[in-house]
Amino acid sequence: MKKHLMAFVDMETQASFQSAMPLIRSSNTIGIACALTASLAFTLNDVGIKFLSDGYALHQIVFIRTMMALAVTTLIIIPLEGGFALLRTHQINMHLYRAALVVFANMSFFMGLAALPLSEATAIFFISPLVITIFSVVFLGEKVGPRRWTAVALGLLGAFVMLRPGSHSFQLAALLPMMAACAYAGLHILTRKMGRTEKASTLAFYTQLFFLLFSMAIGLVLGNGWLSGNAHPSVEFVTRAWVIPSKWDFQVMLAVGVVTAVGGYFVTQAYRLSEAALIAPFEYVALALAIFWGITIFGEWPDALAWTGMSMILGAGLFIVWSESKLDKNDRVRGPLPRQR
Repeated sequence: MKKHLMAFVDMETQASFQSAMPLIRSSNTIGIACALTASLAFTLNDVGIKFLSDGYALHQIVFIRTMMALAVTTLIIIPLEGGFALLRTHQINMHLYRAALVVFANMSFFMGLAALPLSEATAIFFISPLVITIFSVVFLGEKVGPRRWTAVALGLLGAFVMLRPGSHSFQLAALLPMMAACAYAGLHILTRKMGRTEKASTLAFYTQLFFLLFSMAIGLVLGNGWLSGNAHPSVEFVTRAWVIPSKWDFQVMLAVGVVTAVGGYFVTQAYRLSEAALIAPFEYVALALAIFWGITIFGEWPDALAWTGMSMILGAGLFIVWSESKLDKNDRVRGPLPRQR
C-alpha cells in the first residue's frame, strides 16, 4: 500500500512539474529578454555620458540624468511595483551606505570613461564578479574552491594586462573602473543583506535620491569651475563649470536618465523572473555592445593587448557565473545580482 501511495505521489509530482515547465520556460525567456534590454540601456547610458564628457561637468550630467530617472521611477516604476508605501523603510542608514557605494562606483567609472576607450573601461569594470568572490570569502565567510580562485587570478591578470604597467601607454585613469568594480562588489555584499526585506524599487529610489543630493552638493562647491583647467580629462570632467547645455545635449542628458531608469527596472525584473545563474551571463552582452559602440561611434578599435585582457576577464567572469550555477539553491540566491548604474 505504501509503495502504491509513493508511486502515486511521484506521478503527481512529475505531472505538476511537467505542467509547470511551459511557465518556467516562458519566465526564463522573458527574464533573458529583460537582461538583454537592460544591457542595451546601460551601454547607451555609458555612450551618452562619454559623448557629453568633453563639454560638461560630470556632476551636472548626473544631476539632470538623476532628475529624469527619479521622475520615471517615482511616476511609473513605483506605482507598478505596489505604490508609495514601498518607500517606508527601517534601514535608512543601510540605504545611505549602499547609495554611497553606488555613487562612488558610478562616479569612478564615468571619470574613467572620459579618458579611456569605452570597451576598455567596461571590460575592466567587469572584474566586479571576481572581486565579489573575494569579498564573499572575507565578509560573508563563504567557501571558494581552487578552480574559482584560479578564475579570479586569471581575471585580475587580464585587468593587469589592460593596465599595461611600465609601458608608455599606461594610464592612471585605468584604475578608475577598477575602483568602481571594487565599490560595486561592496554594494553587492550589502545588497545581499538588504534584499530580503527591501523591494528593488525602494533600493532604486533611495539610490537616485542620494545621487541627486550628492550631485547638487558637488555642483554648489565646484559648479563655478574654480578648480578647472586641469589637462587630465578625468579630473577636468569633475572640476569643469556648469554651463547651459545646448538643446541637443540637454535631450541626450534626459535620454540618459530614461535609459538609466529603464535599465535598472528591466535588470531587476530579469533577476526576479529567472535564476541569477541563468541571467548573469547575458549581462556580458554589455561588453560586446561597448566594443561595438566604441568602434562605430568613437572610432576606438581595441589593440591586441586590450583584446587579450578583455578575453581573460570575460572567460574568468563567465566561469565564476557557471560555478555559481553548480551551487545548491541556498547558495545560489547569494549569487550574481544586477548591476547598478
